[in-house]
Amino acid sequence: MDRFVSHLHSLRQRLRRRGRTREEAEDLAQAAILRVLEYCQRGGEVQAPEAVVARAAMNLSINEHRRSRRHLFVAEAVEDLPLVGQNPLPEDIIAADECLARMQAALSSVSERTREVFLLHRVAGWSYSEIARRLGITESAVEKQIAKASLILLDAARGKQE
Repeated sequence: MDRFVSHLHSLRQRLRRRGRTREEAEDLAQAAILRVLEYCQRGGEVQAPEAVVARAAMNLSINEHRRSRRHLFVAEAVEDLPLVGQNPLPEDIIAADECLARMQAALSSVSERTREVFLLHRVAGWSYSEIARRLGITESAVEKQIAKASLILLDAARGKQE
């Protein structure tokens, strides 16, 4: 038992760095140690106690995070959900058209390379590495081009002028 408990402090710190409160980190660390001890009592052997306890704690943390977000999803199919705003007001249509025009203008204001990188990623669904290989640039350059286009489009959507 001592070989697991000796890792408790570092495990709590690790969980805190991953966004858990002090109490949550304590509970998850203890639950992880108990889980590993139960495994050992059933005849399992642990070669690297710190790694096994850490992995158990991370798995428990992930499971808890998933459970806490479960309420955000609905069990109904998308097709069965009622549509909101099926008949938009004229001013909503005008506002949407204006926003679209601003975004089109913003996208046309960036360099051709930035626009190409952005569209390959957001429209075609290519990964950064696929885009980098195709265009002969680094993944970092792809990331910067997408960030640049995204910021310009965000400003345009909010109605900010360049």
